[in-house]
Amino acid sequence: MRNKVQLIGNVGQEPEVKIINGERKVANFTLATHDFYYNEKGDKVEQTEWHKVTAWGKTAEIVEKFVEKGKEIAVEGKLTHRSYDDKDGNKKYVTEVVANEVLLLGGK
Repeated sequence: MRNKVQLIGNVGQEPEVKIINGERKVANFTLATHDFYYNEKGDKVEQTEWHKVTAWGKTAEIVEKFVEKGKEIAVEGKLTHRSYDDKDGNKKYVTEVVANEVLLLGGK
């Protein structure tokens, strides 16, 4: 088995695009996915999950040009975990999807 993630959802905010080391482009954004289930009373309940997404290189360029807040997209990539120390020395943990493919679907 491979580490593979496929998500379809709506972009949560305008992508933040940066150039790293003066040459490599990276785009960061959040993606909301929606799921439905029925509770014990039979009521339909919507559940929203938020995912951090990072795209590099050509994929980041596509995100920069075509992806905007509210847009429905499909993302394929891998799940990654990393940690870093914040400015106060506290260890922070991040789980994100590193996208290798982004497909533009519907409108906002």
